[in-house]
Amino acid sequence: MSFGLPSLIPKPAVADQFNLKDDTYGIPNPMVSGLAGTRQKIGYSHPLEASELNHKKNQECMNMVLLRNAQGLHAPLRLAMELKAAEKVGRLPFLPSSNIMRDVILGRDEEIGFEDILNTPEFREQMGQPHAVVEKSLGIL
Repeated sequence: MSFGLPSLIPKPAVADQFNLKDDTYGIPNPMVSGLAGTRQKIGYSHPLEASELNHKKNQECMNMVLLRNAQGLHAPLRLAMELKAAEKVGRLPFLPSSNIMRDVILGRDEEIGFEDILNTPEFREQMGQPHAVVEKSLGIL
C-alpha cells in the first residue's frame, strides 16, 4: 500500500543528452565549457545526492499526503492556502525578510539548521541605500 507517497529511491534529474563540445579525446574541454560542463556529463557522485537536493520538497509532499490520508482533503488545502497567504506578505526591498510566518506554519520555527548558524545573506552586516534599492525594484533606475 503506497498511500500516494513519493518514492524514497533517488532518481537522477540529469538529462541524458547535453550539447557539450568534446575535445579530441572525448573529454569536455574545461577552458571552453567550464568546470560545470564536465560535472553535468559525469552525473551524481553518490546515489543519495539526488535525494538530498530535493529533501525539503519531498518531505513537504509526504507530509501533505499523510495529512490528507489522516484528516481528509481539507487539511492540506487549508495549509496550502495559509502558505500562499504567508508568501504574499511583503516588506520593503531593502529590509530582509526572515519568513517567520512560513516557518511557523510548517513547524520549522523550533529547528536550528545550517542557515541559522552560518552567515546567510539576510544576516550579513551590509546595507544598501534604501532609496536606490526601492527605485531599482520599481524599475526606475
